[in-house]
Amino acid sequence: MATYTQDPGAPDPTYLRFWRERHLCTLTTPRPDGSPHVVPVGVTYDPEERLARVITNKSSTKVANVQAAGPEGARVAACQVDGRRWATLEGRAVVRTDRARVAEAERRYAERYERTPAPNPDRVVIEIELTRAMGQG
Repeated sequence: MATYTQDPGAPDPTYLRFWRERHLCTLTTPRPDGSPHVVPVGVTYDPEERLARVITNKSSTKVANVQAAGPEGARVAACQVDGRRWATLEGRAVVRTDRARVAEAERRYAERYERTPAPNPDRVVIEIELTRAMGQG
């Protein structure tokens, strides 16, 4: 059986290159009843910090799901796919409202997706402290 495990802090160059390309992703968060909530998002990956980031509105369901998990955060997965290439990042997500952290997430989003997000005073960032990475980039 093939092994697709990556070190989230030191992925191989092909895997990292795949995460630098412009791709729509999904974020899976647990609802309070335990069922998965899967939505399309933009994700940025920072292996040096072992973080993935998702910018979103503070009133979104994904934010509510992460906050409902409590101060330790929610176990989540972010995934992208392009034909036979796929990549998943897993970890513990927390919601950050600090303006500097949101601005850094917006900067990284603009870099990856080649467009600056519209100003949004209700924007927050879901930061995922990565514990696992897998895929075939």
